[in-house]
Amino acid sequence: MVVQERHRLPDATPDIALEADPAGEAGNSSAVPSGGRGFRFLYVVDAVTLFALMVAITVVRFGLDWPTYPRTHYLIGFGVATFLHMAVYYFGGLYEFEQRLGHRPWLPRAMLLTFMAVGGDATVTLLTGRYLMPRGNLVVLAVAGAVLISFNRWGARRVRLLRFGKPRMLLVGAAADIESATEHLADAEADAVVAGSLTDPALVIGEADRLDVTELLLLSGQPLEAIYPEPLGELELRNVGVFRRITPADTLLGLQRSRQIGGMPFVALRTHALPVCRLRFKRLLDLAYLALLAPLALPLTAAVAIYVRIVGGRGVLYRQERVGRGGAPFVLLKFRTMKRDAETNGPVLAASNDPRVMSGMGWLRRTRLDELPQLWNVLSGTMSLVGPRPERPQFVARLEREIAGYGRRHDVPPGITGLAQTQGHYQTDPGYKLGHDLQYVVNWSPVLDWEIMAKSLVVMARRNAR
Repeated sequence: MVVQERHRLPDATPDIALEADPAGEAGNSSAVPSGGRGFRFLYVVDAVTLFALMVAITVVRFGLDWPTYPRTHYLIGFGVATFLHMAVYYFGGLYEFEQRLGHRPWLPRAMLLTFMAVGGDATVTLLTGRYLMPRGNLVVLAVAGAVLISFNRWGARRVRLLRFGKPRMLLVGAAADIESATEHLADAEADAVVAGSLTDPALVIGEADRLDVTELLLLSGQPLEAIYPEPLGELELRNVGVFRRITPADTLLGLQRSRQIGGMPFVALRTHALPVCRLRFKRLLDLAYLALLAPLALPLTAAVAIYVRIVGGRGVLYRQERVGRGGAPFVLLKFRTMKRDAETNGPVLAASNDPRVMSGMGWLRRTRLDELPQLWNVLSGTMSLVGPRPERPQFVARLEREIAGYGRRHDVPPGITGLAQTQGHYQTDPGYKLGHDLQYVVNWSPVLDWEIMAKSLVVMARRNAR
C-alpha cells in the first residue's frame, strides 16, 4: 500500500487535498492503494469505536441478557445510531483537513457534536417510536462518546508523527522576527523542526520544495497580497500548511480562530473559506428546502410563466451564461423581462429604472419573481438558494482585475438571493457587494441562510408595495 503524503493524486478534485492526515481531515487523508483513491481510516476507527461503546454500555448495564427486545433489535439500533453520529461528526467538521501545527482542542467540538447526535437519536425515537438503545444509555454515550472520539484524534496525530516524522517549518519574515521565533519554537515545539528561514516571501515556493517543508510561518505581518492568491494556492497543492502570525493591529479585526504555535498566536491561511463537508451539508439543506417549497413554488412559477407569455410574448425563459462555484460557467435561467434587443451592443450591467425592461415587467424584477426558474438551477446543483449572485464571465474577468479577492466569492455556489441582495440593490457598487458576499462566505451557517431568506421575503414585499 502506497501513501500519498505530499502530492495530490492526478484525478483528485481541486478542492480536496490528499494528505495522509489521520489526525485531521479523514476525508482529505488517504492511504492510497493501487487503483483506488484511498481508505478513510479515521471514519472506520470512529464508527467501530461508537458501535463498540454502545454495545459495552449495554453489557455493563444488563449483562448478556438484554431486556425487552431481542439482541438483533438493539444491534440494528446501534447501527442506525452510529450512522447518525458519523453524519453529525462529518458535517460538523470533525473530518476537516487539519494542519499539523497548533491544532485546536478536540474535546469541546466533539462534546458539542456528540450531544447533538444524541439529540438526533432521541428525535428518531420520538418520530418512529423505535428505541435505538435503552434511554439511560444515551447519557453515558454523550459523555463517553465525546471522550473516545477526541482520544482517537490524539492517537491519530501520534501515529502520523511516527509515520511521517516531525513537521518541517520554513520561517519567513524579518531577521529579528526569525531569530525570536526560532527561540520560541525551540522551547515550545518539540515535535517540529525549523528547516530553514527566508526574508523574501516571493521565494517561498522554491525554498519550500528544496527543504521539503510541511509548514510555512509568516512572522512579520506581511500583507495578504504577498501570499494570496499565489503562492498560497500553489502551497496548498503541495499540502504545505501556511500560518500568519497575528500582530497587535490584527486583533482589531476580531479574529476568533487563532492557534498557538511555539507560544505565538497564528491564524491559518487557506484559499477556500468552506471545507467540502460544509459545502455538501449546504447542498443537502438546499434539496430539503426545495422539497418543502415545491407545493408553493411550482404553481407560483407556472402563474408567472403564463403572465410573462401574455405580456412579453414568446420566449418566456431567458438563458444566460454566468460564473459559478470555482469559476466554472453555467447557464442561468430567468423569466424574460427585458426587450429582445437589450444587448445588441454587448453586455451591460443592470441599472435602476433600466429602460430596457418591458412595460409591465418592472414589478417582477423588483420582487425578484423573475428569478423563479433558477429553482431548477438549484435542483441541478449549479446554484444554491442563498449565496453570492452569479455574474457574467465578461464582468467577472474585469472585476477580478479591479478588485482584489473578488474570486473568493466563488468558493460557494452562487445563490438566488444573498446577503448583498438583502442589503443593496441592482445598482449597488460591485466592491460593496463583494464585502457582503465575502462576509457570507466566511460566516456561512444554516442560521445565516434562514436569516437571509427571511429578509429576502421582506425585501420582495416592500418592493412590490412601491
